[in-house]
Amino acid sequence: SLAYNPLLLIRKGEILETKADKQPVGFHTGEQKPFTHHEIKLEKGDAVYLFSDGYPDQFGGPKDKKFMMKNFKKLLLSIQDKTMNEQKTILEETMAEWKGDTEQVDDILVMGVRF
Repeated sequence: SLAYNPLLLIRKGEILETKADKQPVGFHTGEQKPFTHHEIKLEKGDAVYLFSDGYPDQFGGPKDKKFMMKNFKKLLLSIQDKTMNEQKTILEETMAEWKGDTEQVDDILVMGVRF
């Protein structure tokens, strides 16, 4: 589980989303349920992305709105053919431009691995 955030797999220009369990990692009150175990057969060229909610939840842009998950997915699709280092740079530059002078609201983590 990715604690509320899906695993995104980009395969041949398409995003395949593995839904996350709706529970936090670490401390929380109430009953702790086991996380769902997922097995995914990866293919050569697949790219897997794990991320915190900080990127899609960051406020900015011309109307000081959240970046949003749909824009995050579109961005990943638009840069899928770049090297992982180029993707890192584009993700950083896009967020810096989006955020502008707006304060960062949360941690931002995006981890991508190409197979």
